[in-house]
Amino acid sequence: MTSGLSIWGGGFKVPYKEGDTETDIESLANKVAAAFKSHPNPGGRPLQVWFEPGKFLVSECGYFITKVNVIKQTDAATFVSVDSGFNHLIRPMFYDAYHRIVNISNPDGEPRRYSVVGNICETDTFAWDRSINEVREGDYLVFYNAGAYGFEMSSNFNSRYKPAEVLVKEDHAHLIRKRDTFPDLLRNQIEL
Repeated sequence: MTSGLSIWGGGFKVPYKEGDTETDIESLANKVAAAFKSHPNPGGRPLQVWFEPGKFLVSECGYFITKVNVIKQTDAATFVSVDSGFNHLIRPMFYDAYHRIVNISNPDGEPRRYSVVGNICETDTFAWDRSINEVREGDYLVFYNAGAYGFEMSSNFNSRYKPAEVLVKEDHAHLIRKRDTFPDLLRNQIEL
């Protein structure tokens, strides 16, 4: 005798790349409602469906903005180094996750191939061989779909500061979390 049925899935789909599908919430709701209506429900026990839609709700609400420090041309690739690292957005390094990257300083530039890397030496790569509008030192790159994974998964690895967070509401930017400073790194340390 079983007390219930659990079905695990990959979560609600969020479009990371051009052409990716997105979960149709209205269609899903209709299918769940139909399944509940037609379920035999022996014993008259109440049926429940639980979802964990965090990624779906906030992934597209967050953008991660970095500044280009250095461009380095090698025989293998053109590297774009930014003023951040995997301590701010770990998904690309951690499990090769894709985040769309756009050069917001040069939106009409000619697309070129770049590998975008961070400033931490340990496999700190955001993207390999990615087509991005021409990048110059000082340009700003925006990483899409950072809402569910940016600050929540950030760390102070290598004593790096966490970035500031800005909320845009009704076309106005509001600082909602200050950038870390050195005292933030020491805050919970105890002197002996």
